[in-house]
Amino acid sequence: MISADREHCEAARVAAKEAGRILMEGFGRRPQVYYKGRINLVTDVDRRSEAAIVDFLHRRFPDHTILSEEGQGHAGKGEARWIVDPLDGTTNYAHGFPIFSVSIALEQRGEIRCAVVYDPLREEWFTALRGGGAWLNEEPIHVSDTDRMTEALLATGFPYDVKESPENNLNHFQNFMVRAQAVRRPGVASIDLAYVAAGRLDGFWEFKLKPWDIAAGVLLVSEAGGTVTDFRGGPLDLFRAEIVASNGLIHHAMLQVLALADSDTGP
Repeated sequence: MISADREHCEAARVAAKEAGRILMEGFGRRPQVYYKGRINLVTDVDRRSEAAIVDFLHRRFPDHTILSEEGQGHAGKGEARWIVDPLDGTTNYAHGFPIFSVSIALEQRGEIRCAVVYDPLREEWFTALRGGGAWLNEEPIHVSDTDRMTEALLATGFPYDVKESPENNLNHFQNFMVRAQAVRRPGVASIDLAYVAAGRLDGFWEFKLKPWDIAAGVLLVSEAGGTVTDFRGGPLDLFRAEIVASNGLIHHAMLQVLALADSDTGP
């Protein structure tokens, strides 16, 4: 199975490389911006990147389903499904803020089998195969060995309806800020998860996410020796939109902090 996963992962890399070329070609210019919500952006570059990925994967694997953020996917006949984010970090990209990625994962029978997160600005390739490990530019990666919350560097993000909904992650952010060493908010969930896998971050939490935000990153963390669950420590559901990912050593402590919001206990 791993040999087939390797073939799929190599195809994902080819697709991601072309998407990254498109992103780099347009980066630093003023892209054409459209709004899917009050602060939820999509650009013409998102759509061009997605079209390149979908076209390549569909030609290579015509029976595979392709689920992609901007809706240019494909309904296949087989059980394999690609989950694609052609530009994770659209708001960053539109402002010229240099953190964004291409994220591609392949799911079969409910399992993520291979994953690619590509940062074209830094030429960093994060890849993983189920049962085969995780790598950064061909070098094996592993989660950190930080075992105390007070020494942990965490990351999170805020939902697109943060201005309208009372469920906005601000309470969790406050609770973690006073317990962890520091919390960062890069605005790119796939990069956050890749950094947990590589040991650059010790943990990550967020909610109201979509499958394409996290599918590839989930496998990266798992194959790098980390732990990924929902907010209660149960199995992750890509469509349930909440995730806690960590090096495993601080996972229980992170779940305890998240539970504070339910008990209305302050810092």
